Amino acid sequence: MGFLDLSGSLGRHFGSIGIALNEISTRLTVTLADRSLITGPSSDRAQQCLKQLCLALNVSDQLNVHIESAIPEHVGLGSGTQMSLAIGMALNAVYGLGLSVRDIAAVTERGQRSGIGIGVFEQGGLVVDGGRGANTITPPVLVHMDIPEDWRFILVFDKRGQGLHGLQEIQAFNALPPFPRQEAARLCYLLLMQGLPALAEHNLAHFGDVITQLQSSVGGHFASAQGGIFTSTDVAEAMNWLAEQGAVAIGQTSWGPTGFCAVQGIQHAEHLLEQLKQRFSNHDKLSFIAASARNNSGSVHIIKKPQ
Repeated sequence: MGFLDLSGSLGRHFGSIGIALNEISTRLTVTLADRSLITGPSSDRAQQCLKQLCLALNVSDQLNVHIESAIPEHVGLGSGTQMSLAIGMALNAVYGLGLSVRDIAAVTERGQRSGIGIGVFEQGGLVVDGGRGANTITPPVLVHMDIPEDWRFILVFDKRGQGLHGLQEIQAFNALPPFPRQEAARLCYLLLMQGLPALAEHNLAHFGDVITQLQSSVGGHFASAQGGIFTSTDVAEAMNWLAEQGAVAIGQTSWGPTGFCAVQGIQHAEHLLEQLKQRFSNHDKLSFIAASARNNSGSVHIIKKPQ
């Protein structure tokens, strides 16, 4: 849902806020095998993760990895971190390594900027991480809060593009001007003294206003690298329409192109989603879902074969 201090003007770089969702997930099964075999979506990425982890942990890669579902890659939903942590924690279970989520994250060099992917795998819900200091290995979780059961998040996808990632992302960060210290301080205050108390009191309107302000500020700073506050003009149009219908917490996930917003009530979300699909039926590259927050950590189940 956004960064707090992109340039480290207050002493720590980045710092971010994010939420775990139920409906978009990475699910996989790992079993011992005679040779390495990976099947299912995002198998190339899984292969890279498996190779990196097995080498670093000094374990055999003779495993059968079946990916039941995978978060779409490079659309701002933390797919790389979740794949790395899922495979890493599966290896931890298979080989009895006794490692933590943060041990796996450090081995795979996750959390170089945002620590949200690590934090939500550990705990779910809403997470605020403290960014990176001089000696940070993985960004520490400062805040963890559950999301009310009736809050729903509408996501808007653009099938045509991907957000900046890899070398392009690094180059974009390096090319951006310094993020103003005063603005970083304002965003931190907004989140701490308005956004988080609003969540604690289940006030979606006030929470959403803070997220919209944060997104507008950070999106404006990124505009020169991504072509505007939103990477996709079609997503921007859909998000503007959703705001007109009363949706709050309007923003873009990471570098996008995925847009998000929040509404209260399951039926309200489903009704608005149907209206959205009808309103943008001529935008054949857009797709939409309504998602619930996941207030639980990533799950690891050990299934033993009968003797």
